[in-house]
Amino acid sequence: MVQILRRVFLTLLFLSVSTSTTFSMSGEETQEQGSPIDIMGTVSDHNSFELPFYNIPLPRLFFLKDADGNASFEGFWSTESAVKSGLFVEEHHVLETTQGAQIIIDFSITSHLIYFWIGMILAVWITMNMARRYKKGVGRNVEPKGAFQNIFEVLFVFIRDDIARDNIDSHKSDRYVPYLFTVFMGITFMNLFGLLPWAATATADITVTAVLAVITFFITQFSGTKDYWGHVFWFPGVPILVKLIMLPVEIVGLFTKPFALAIRLFANMMSGKIMIIAILGLVFIFAEMYGSFTGYTIGALFSVPMTAILYFLKAFVALLQAYIFTLLSAVFIGMAAEDHHAEEEGYYVNHVE
Repeated sequence: MVQILRRVFLTLLFLSVSTSTTFSMSGEETQEQGSPIDIMGTVSDHNSFELPFYNIPLPRLFFLKDADGNASFEGFWSTESAVKSGLFVEEHHVLETTQGAQIIIDFSITSHLIYFWIGMILAVWITMNMARRYKKGVGRNVEPKGAFQNIFEVLFVFIRDDIARDNIDSHKSDRYVPYLFTVFMGITFMNLFGLLPWAATATADITVTAVLAVITFFITQFSGTKDYWGHVFWFPGVPILVKLIMLPVEIVGLFTKPFALAIRLFANMMSGKIMIIAILGLVFIFAEMYGSFTGYTIGALFSVPMTAILYFLKAFVALLQAYIFTLLSAVFIGMAAEDHHAEEEGYYVNHVE
């Protein structure tokens, strides 16, 4: 037991030292501000893919409109090559155009986008690989082989039986299982990537969570039955005046559901990353204010143990948030795809009872 605790402590100490390298990503800016760390600069999106000992510049792609109104597409291998072209200057880590041009759309590849792709590709690849095994009879005619396939089967059956079939009509639920399982696995991978000190949490970006929520939104609306739309636009069994009052409320409700999905996932993953960086940052803050000995003492007695606790908590939250997003997606789809058979006048009475 003592050896296990010692390994955990040494691992977290290594992670804290490794994470300190990410604090220097905006070093010049933080020095100008008199702060040893830049928390928001660390958790924000970047135009480079960071590895433990090397940063890979990512392509910069722009759709521009010049001073004469002519549109053009410009692509560069990195931020540095974009600046060398003379079309851009870098100010506060942001590219600004020169010669009167205007950026219409920025298609640049970013670290969050890379981790989004990796998470989704892993989810699809694992699913397809397991599907080939089942077609060969492994897991269907004989028991699953290996821990990996057993874990996959447990997760897949859980998504199918406890999320899809419990919240969507039984004769429709299986058609939504591929989407729900892909979303669950993709979000789980993206959340867990954030535990690596050099990696980025793609789901801590509102654009990523918004895209996932919009996909759920469109699937929900296209799955809507005649009864569903009838209860949205013209409540059965209620007075006309109440219908007119409820109509705008229901229309707004259509859009608040995906909004809540996006914000919930984004806020939880962003806050976890910020907490870890802030607590580890205390080491550098106290070291700068009171000397290295004080900083390392704070790290050994408080920052590293607290970070260890937060890492375990964040790993749990990573799975929990993937489950919540998938569950709510299934609930929203199930509400839209459900066939209502209640009588118009007795609808609310029956549901209350």
